[in-house]
Amino acid sequence: MIIDDQHYDVIIIGTGAGGGTLACKLAPTGKKILVLERGDFLVKESSELANTEVFKKEQFHAPEQWYDHQGEPFSPQTQYAVGGNTKLYSGVLMRMRDRDFEEVQHQDTISPAWPLTYRDFEPYYTEAEKLYQVHGNSDNDPTEPPHSEAYPYPAIAHESQIETISDVLSKQGLHPTYLPLGLGDQGRTDSEDSGITPALKHANVTLKTSAQVVCLHTNLSGSQIKAVEAKIGEQSYLFLGNIIVLSCGAINSAALLLRSANETHPNGIANSSDLVGRNLMKQQLSVVVQLTASANSGLFQRSLSLNDFYWGDGDYPYPMGHVQNSGGILQDVIFSEAPPILSVLTRLMPEFGLRQLATRSIGWWLQTEDLPDPDNRVRLSGDRLHLEYQPRNLEAHDRLVYRWIDVLKAVEAANPTLFNRGAIYPRSDMPIQVVAHQCGTCRLGENPTTSVLDLNCRAHEVDNLYVVDGSFFPSSASVSPALTIIANALRVGDHLIQQLNG
Repeated sequence: MIIDDQHYDVIIIGTGAGGGTLACKLAPTGKKILVLERGDFLVKESSELANTEVFKKEQFHAPEQWYDHQGEPFSPQTQYAVGGNTKLYSGVLMRMRDRDFEEVQHQDTISPAWPLTYRDFEPYYTEAEKLYQVHGNSDNDPTEPPHSEAYPYPAIAHESQIETISDVLSKQGLHPTYLPLGLGDQGRTDSEDSGITPALKHANVTLKTSAQVVCLHTNLSGSQIKAVEAKIGEQSYLFLGNIIVLSCGAINSAALLLRSANETHPNGIANSSDLVGRNLMKQQLSVVVQLTASANSGLFQRSLSLNDFYWGDGDYPYPMGHVQNSGGILQDVIFSEAPPILSVLTRLMPEFGLRQLATRSIGWWLQTEDLPDPDNRVRLSGDRLHLEYQPRNLEAHDRLVYRWIDVLKAVEAANPTLFNRGAIYPRSDMPIQVVAHQCGTCRLGENPTTSVLDLNCRAHEVDNLYVVDGSFFPSSASVSPALTIIANALRVGDHLIQQLNG
């Protein structure tokens, strides 16, 4: 094993929404920062697909197998690369609703309150929207929380078919609004171009790619991380630092803590509460496809958001969730990996048939809050990573899907020349291998017996260990966690700057 001859003020593990953003925040301090990334740089293609060939590949899966609650192997849809899973995400950057931070009654249980409020996050949401160049318009959404500043860039205009749908929804008394999207000169912004690239302009920041962190080593008392062990090629290295920050994704950060068990932390580092890896959440996600009579390009951006059913409706007084259009099916990389919709067809249909399907349909993403359950967890068995996970809140999600299909039928009745009335609405529910929106495995809180991290995302039991990916979420909400992870990294960054300058 090689011991690196440098000593770092901060070591950040992972370059996704949390780690990449934090690196950018800390870079101007002049402190010596090492960023370790398991993957390498990618060609930026995932946000601008132009042909159907991508549907016949499975290029956005990790190079290892995980195992489900029955012990069956699967290939997880997660990205190891500079930028992490923001290389794969849609670029939608939504704030959690202010009520999402409060205790919320669902049909069968309660979604717990956060120990922090929307007001604690609001200035960091604003900072995050500027950093990631968010285009949006907060008008017309009854659930939109207060903003201290307007979005930094104007909303992206709807494609003509989406504009027609938006007009009909408004006439129905609903409140369609524009999706907030992170977009820059080269398409969708991610944590590579918004975080790592500006961070590396500072000479005090070092990035090592293809560096898989395999273990954290503590001092004898277990109160501090003294070294980070990483495998680069066939060689093992030890890196030494004062502050260690995990941002490997909620699943892999928990797995790393469990894998680093030692005599002082026999159940995994920072795990005397037995909560590391527990309360895994990943939202209920479905795609509903609406068939159209007229063609579209298949290459337009997501743009429409609807939250009228976020907190329920007259027939169901519990939260149901969020709806957004998918963007053109040829542009939305998730469709290339979202079984069973299109994935089976793409292996059977010729190029022409697939393009016809993609350009004569509109996809709709429906998202419902997952609820924390300690039995939904990340577990290790030898070298195997298991996700013992069963979906929660299914009735609320089904009601959202059926309610939205009713809305689509009304839209089609008002525009019979544009849509195939009476057509089926293919639905795809995301299976276990789609681990998008993962969060909750190292929840934050004030009580060390009921949480893993304190309010600054520092491990209760380890003085110099922080976690800034989605692990810290006590509950998941029905909007993507990406902007909240980014905002939290900026919030924790302010805390760490004080620590570094103290």
